[in-house]
Amino acid sequence: MSSHGFHVHGPHDHAVEHAAQHAHSDAGHGTMTSRIAMATAIIATVGAIFSYMGGATQANAGLIKNDAAIRKTEAANQWAYYQSKSTKQSVTELARDLAPDTRKPELQAKLDRYEQEKNDIRKSAEALEAQSLALDRQSEEQMHQHHRWAQATTVLQVAIALAAIALLTRRKWLERGMYGVAAVGLAVGALAFFHL
Repeated sequence: MSSHGFHVHGPHDHAVEHAAQHAHSDAGHGTMTSRIAMATAIIATVGAIFSYMGGATQANAGLIKNDAAIRKTEAANQWAYYQSKSTKQSVTELARDLAPDTRKPELQAKLDRYEQEKNDIRKSAEALEAQSLALDRQSEEQMHQHHRWAQATTVLQVAIALAAIALLTRRKWLERGMYGVAAVGLAVGALAFFHL
């Protein structure tokens, strides 16, 4: 800053002047810095998306698992109802066998009704069990996909760490390593996306 011939340097003026004077000798480093900074921003963005997808699939897995448990409980209730009908049927069979001939047709009609009700209850219980098993498998698939997203996110975080080290050390091989690790992270993310 100048005021009547008096000049005061700001805190960043010296750094700006130095950068301008040495721009040619540091041109390769500036390009490397720009490349790594851009790659880091892209990797971080993709990593954030992968992280979100991992959380979403984990939440879905939990919700689906909860639905499976509900179906399993409903199936257990149906089987308990089936058992109560079986008990009533057994008691009615005994009553029919001991009853006078005039009551036997009435009791046989009850037995036939219990048998039909038991068949309907059994079909309902088996259907609920099948739904529970299908939901369990779906939940496991979601958890597998969640693990893939988490693996991809972790690998991208390693790539970002390598980028920071490459910037600090200005090592070309670390920069290439960062790109390689990022490519692996993207590949694992593709596996998650395609449910593999």
